[in-house]
Amino acid sequence: MKTRFTPLVIIKKNSMDTSERELQRANADVTRAQKALDEALATLNMLELPFSGSVSDLLQGRTLIESARAFVDKNREWLLFAQTQRDFAQTALKETMMEFEKFKYLEAQEIQAALKKEKLAQAKELDEIAGQAFFRNKEVL
Repeated sequence: MKTRFTPLVIIKKNSMDTSERELQRANADVTRAQKALDEALATLNMLELPFSGSVSDLLQGRTLIESARAFVDKNREWLLFAQTQRDFAQTALKETMMEFEKFKYLEAQEIQAALKKEKLAQAKELDEIAGQAFFRNKEVL
């Protein structure tokens, strides 16, 4: 049964579906960021400074470790950003779910009111028909 809230329920359902997809994407981003951070940390832990050799070898090793640390820091920032985006998506999903449920409830209330009104009208109609039939039977007898 269509009510005045039906289009709003459809719109809110679509909005909720979009929010769910955004949350799934944000969760995937967090997973990718965590994996990238783990890989960067593993790479950093594998690097070792040379203890002997030329000065250029020592400088190269130091530069390599500094770039690996910078890469780890960048991945940490990416993970933090992805977690923030996930939190935002969760909040948005909660809000859209509440809106959807609110309009769904209003639609259900309106349907119940319409059914009650229809049932009352049918009862009145049946009473009227019963009354007419009673008076016809009375006249026939």
